[in-house]
Amino acid sequence: MNTNPELELASTLIAQTGTNIFLTGKAGTGKTTFLRSLVEKSPKRMIILAPTGIAAINAGGMTIHSFFQLPFAPYIPGTAFGGDAKYRFRFGKEKLNIMRSIDLLVIDEISMVRADLLDAIDDVLRRFRRNSKPFGGVQLLLIGDIQQLPPVAKSDEWQMLSEYYDSPYFFSSHALRETSFCTIELKQVYRQSDARFLSFLNAIRENRCTNEIINTLNSRYIPRINPGDDEGYIRLTTHNIQAQRINQKKLDELPSRSYRFKATVEGDFPDYSYPTELELELKKGAQVMFVKNDISGMHRYANGTIGRITNISNEGIEVMVNETGMRVSLEEAEWANAKYRLDEETKEIVEEVEGTFKQYPLKLAWAITVHKSQGLTFDKAIIDVSSSFAHGQAYVALSRCRTLEGLILSSPISAGAVISDSVIDSFTDEQRRSVPTMEQCSVMQRTYFTDLLKQLFGFRQMEISLNHYIRLVDEHLYRTYPKQLEMYKREAERFKKSITEVSAKFENQYMRIASQAADCDTDTALQDRIFSASQYFAEMLKPLQDLLDGTDITSDNKEIRKRLETAFDELTDAVRIKSALMEHVHDLGFHVQDFLRKRAILSMEEDKAVKSKKRERTEKPEKKIAQESSDIGNMELYRALVEWRRKKAAELGLPAYTVLQQTAIIGLSNHLPKNERELLRIKCIGKKTVEKYGDDIMEIVERFR
Repeated sequence: MNTNPELELASTLIAQTGTNIFLTGKAGTGKTTFLRSLVEKSPKRMIILAPTGIAAINAGGMTIHSFFQLPFAPYIPGTAFGGDAKYRFRFGKEKLNIMRSIDLLVIDEISMVRADLLDAIDDVLRRFRRNSKPFGGVQLLLIGDIQQLPPVAKSDEWQMLSEYYDSPYFFSSHALRETSFCTIELKQVYRQSDARFLSFLNAIRENRCTNEIINTLNSRYIPRINPGDDEGYIRLTTHNIQAQRINQKKLDELPSRSYRFKATVEGDFPDYSYPTELELELKKGAQVMFVKNDISGMHRYANGTIGRITNISNEGIEVMVNETGMRVSLEEAEWANAKYRLDEETKEIVEEVEGTFKQYPLKLAWAITVHKSQGLTFDKAIIDVSSSFAHGQAYVALSRCRTLEGLILSSPISAGAVISDSVIDSFTDEQRRSVPTMEQCSVMQRTYFTDLLKQLFGFRQMEISLNHYIRLVDEHLYRTYPKQLEMYKREAERFKKSITEVSAKFENQYMRIASQAADCDTDTALQDRIFSASQYFAEMLKPLQDLLDGTDITSDNKEIRKRLETAFDELTDAVRIKSALMEHVHDLGFHVQDFLRKRAILSMEEDKAVKSKKRERTEKPEKKIAQESSDIGNMELYRALVEWRRKKAAELGLPAYTVLQQTAIIGLSNHLPKNERELLRIKCIGKKTVEKYGDDIMEIVERFR
């Protein structure tokens, strides 16, 4: 793989740019192998999704619908899913943090993903990442061959979707068209080495199939072919019912005893994702296909290897591999249905198993469907695609074979069986003309570097959050907290002048230097300016951080209190993360992979910080208030009154504010009344309050006089 220029280009673009990539190529060009390597080596935080359960398990990820909690109904851009207003996202904090921290979203078998599903993903990511860029600013790696199996679009669904999309294919997605994604086509075929057969497959794939090619392929037509099981042929059919009938018929013909093996399913493992039968019926002499790679490290078989059962009992199964003649004593294999979670120690995205499926890794294999064969390789196959009903079916079936000699047609192929789609042909031609040059790759790398700098040194969103918090206080609590409100307004003016306006000027500087740098990562002038700026902005953020640390603004109104806390938490977390990133860059310099890793870790810690704040709000006030507030004269008295109010409200079963309002507590703390007459002068304290609680209040005040 190291000498493959297309794979090297793909690796570079994924690691060093934010460009969306469509990685494609003929069958057998190593797309799946590349994905496995990427998982092991990529520095970016990623998740892997696929359109179907089987594809997701093969790719080592989750299904798109499961991860994003999407319904199976069509998605109409700009509307509720499937028109169902009841549908609501219920993402937990962990799922939200994963979505907000990922750098790369990998979707395997993209040919089967419909355009509206890709737009639904875009909708979710923009909304929950709070980012208006396509796909919420996440880089996409779309893997697949659009000349293979297409997305499913039922007639009634397509009738609805056709008003919004010019084709059901993923590249018709509105969100994807907003991006400048590039296509990398893998050229080197690892599955077939027969140059003549390869040329036939390419002609079929690219809709250049001639009568000469059809005639040559039909030379492999052998009517009523019925090879012996020891020859190791597998039949590929277009419909599932055909494969089931053939397998059951062949199994019934065997004179040996039948054994049944029931899978063990634990936890959550949907039946549509079962990699083989829940109950396997097998006999000695049955032709089988392995449906999982050998995990022993001995490479005795792989997913798609054909063999024959040579020994079987209730205690176990022995299979002879056709290709090598090796006899393999099988043990049950286990498949995992996983979801993603965050590791609290490493802050990495890891898979968490929700359920397992344990069964012998076999499937009856006298016949399988073309759909199930996608991604597999066979030495010998009997193919019937005379009833092809979808684009790419004939190509997928024929390209499963390594050689022309290993292929037998059970019925002749006609030109009509090779179904093509002009929309795909047009898209393919267009994308082949858009392969990025080295110069364009360099521009992409520089753009990615400066985009990350803009994110680091951009303060507009933080300023918006600060002003939003100030507006809430000004609108609802300006009489209760006039001093703190005035402090925040002065801070907003300072922030705008010393941070937001300075960052805008600094952007012009680093963009100019970056445009002249051969390598932004190592350019001394650029790194020096970043170093100085990180030091400056870290210092400029401290006054706001100090103000936030000293803030104790709350309300007796539940709705207003909730809005205040949400706005305060959002602002606090933004300042915390930005300050920590400034310190990181000041200490280590600005290097893309290190920066991404640090930012992701800080995002993961956000959930912990929010939980801590909520915990503090439910604890005793003396633990909650760290330092004096400018609107509270006697902090110890304030704490004592809040605690008394909490206990009295709990004792009476009343809301706290009906016992004593927040404004009254602040007034008592500031004025320390000496008698009932002075007590009545405190705002929000009337005769009824004095009658009910006057003695208790005066006792507490006297204690702190």
